[in-house]
Amino acid sequence: MAIAIALLILCACSNEGIAFKKAEQSYAIGEYYNASIQYKKSYSRCKPKERDKRAVRAFMMGECYRRIGYTQKAIAAYQSAIRYNTLDSTAYLSIGRQHLKAGHYKQAELYLNKYLEFSPDDELARSGLISCQLAPEWKAKPNQYKIKKEAFFTSRRSDYSPMLVGDDADQIVFSSTRNDATGDDISGVTGIKFGDLFTSRKNEQGKWQPVEVIEGGVNTEYDEGASCLSPDGKTMYFTRCSSDPDYPRYAEIWESKRSDASWSKPVKCAISRDTLSSFAHPAVSPDGQWLYFVSDFPGGEGGLDIWRTRILENGFGGMEPLGRPINTPGDEMFPSFRPNGDLYFSSDGHPGMGGLDIFRSYEDSLRGTIVENQQFPLNSSADDYGMTFEGVHNRGFFSSSRGDGKGWEHLYSFECPEILQTVTGWVYEKDGYELPSALVYMVGNDGTNVKLSVKGDGSFTQVLKPGVDYVLLGTCKGYLNVKNEIRVEQSEESEEYTLQFPLPPINVPVLIDNIFYEFDKADLTPESTEALDRLVQMLNDNPNITIELSAHCDYRGNDSYNQRLSQRRAESVVRYLIQHDIKKDRLTAVGYGESRPKVITKKLAETLAKGDPKVEVAEGDILTEDYILKVKGKEDQEVLNALNRRTEFRVLRTTYGTTLKEYKP
Repeated sequence: MAIAIALLILCACSNEGIAFKKAEQSYAIGEYYNASIQYKKSYSRCKPKERDKRAVRAFMMGECYRRIGYTQKAIAAYQSAIRYNTLDSTAYLSIGRQHLKAGHYKQAELYLNKYLEFSPDDELARSGLISCQLAPEWKAKPNQYKIKKEAFFTSRRSDYSPMLVGDDADQIVFSSTRNDATGDDISGVTGIKFGDLFTSRKNEQGKWQPVEVIEGGVNTEYDEGASCLSPDGKTMYFTRCSSDPDYPRYAEIWESKRSDASWSKPVKCAISRDTLSSFAHPAVSPDGQWLYFVSDFPGGEGGLDIWRTRILENGFGGMEPLGRPINTPGDEMFPSFRPNGDLYFSSDGHPGMGGLDIFRSYEDSLRGTIVENQQFPLNSSADDYGMTFEGVHNRGFFSSSRGDGKGWEHLYSFECPEILQTVTGWVYEKDGYELPSALVYMVGNDGTNVKLSVKGDGSFTQVLKPGVDYVLLGTCKGYLNVKNEIRVEQSEESEEYTLQFPLPPINVPVLIDNIFYEFDKADLTPESTEALDRLVQMLNDNPNITIELSAHCDYRGNDSYNQRLSQRRAESVVRYLIQHDIKKDRLTAVGYGESRPKVITKKLAETLAKGDPKVEVAEGDILTEDYILKVKGKEDQEVLNALNRRTEFRVLRTTYGTTLKEYKP
């Protein structure tokens, strides 16, 4: 009998050692869920009198639970380690920070003060103590954020890192470990399925449609997580974590290009040659020049830090940490941008509510970089992160593990009322369609100097500052520039300025609307002044062009008379321009009489079909005398005759005042 008992004891000890070895192996490659199971087995197989062993295994259980978000289990494990007199004093720091995450502020204060007896200068412990004081105050006085859990997107697993996309923010992309994710394997890191990127769109009634796996080659059997889009919507960056049973596998950032309605097969971003650091949570700056990301690359402040690298035409430039005051010895993660340039990120290193809190960072001309906690109710004692904004407005979505006992994240909507002054503009071809490849340059007398890309419909929206004078220049390759100026006054309510940028094409004649002459004469009427002044402005905005100013007549009347009349009319316009300081050698007046009838464009055909009266014409039709006389109805004929009676200009050169060769359209 004694021999049998001895063999059982030896077997138990052997099983304990095997479990501990497996736990250490899993922990070394980052499989914290698998490691927690083995540490627990090893702990339970240790005798209570083996206090040193139990302390080590309990502490490591706590480390695993902390990393996978099992807050209550982590607290219990650290408590066991302390009960067995762990030699690792960081157990006091860790259990204090886990109590913070659970919202147990008095217990957190107790353990953090205990840890400071060992390490009196520890920054994370002191930050935690500040949190213990601030968090209850913030909860007692919530700010104006309105928070709502979005049940439509909620699954039985984790849903996190939302990203609103589309010109009207009518599509959402987010990460999820729901059952529909690719593959059947269970992650050794989290104990649930690997995540994939999912999407949903709004229908015409503004209702979100069923969630689907994102199309294209992005998702794999591995973990696909936090993602972002470039400002033009053509490139997606996302996080991928592969797995290997024998070696640690670090998070990587991958890139995919938009191909029609889906995404191309991604390629890994070569940010650094370092293969022993993680690169995750990408975010592109609003100007499209910088890729921000999270890494434990050497040279940071400790833990995970936010870094950035310049986006080049064929890759990336060197990487640099953001440094203080943004990065801390804790973890800074999940950067994202509001269109006005404000950086939002999550941190457990700054004073906050408990776990990861959402912070806003912006530049102040006097105080430098400002970092602000967004407080309660946007933040909770749990993990809050992954902000995405609906255009320029302070509303959108984020993810939070609040209220979930297993620590799984879900999507929440947020809205914070604010007085917002914005400008919305449309850039389009004069007499034509929108120009989605246009750029708008905005300069303010406060030092503002930004380049704005437009959406697919040629529009843009930008936040303005009260008391600032702005100049906005609409540009596009192959078109002349158009400038607008606005002065933003102080306002007690939100206000939107609306601007139009009708860009004249360089290589085709451009109609000058609302030029009127005295009947059967070349004299300009007073009603023409506004249109002529716009032409003066256009020439000033494009100082390197010369133009031919032409006038045209309809077919009625003598040919030679019409030619002479149109010539005199063109000269009248040129004289007006010269009187308003446009140099004479930039202008050529030509009267074409009835020799160049109007050619119908697609846009003009659509406009005439909707007019009163409705006139049916087709793109490419030429309004000759024979063509017009075949049209039924005198009223319709008069509409077409009026189109022939026009004043136009076309660009002759784009190199006036330079030494370059003449432009030939």
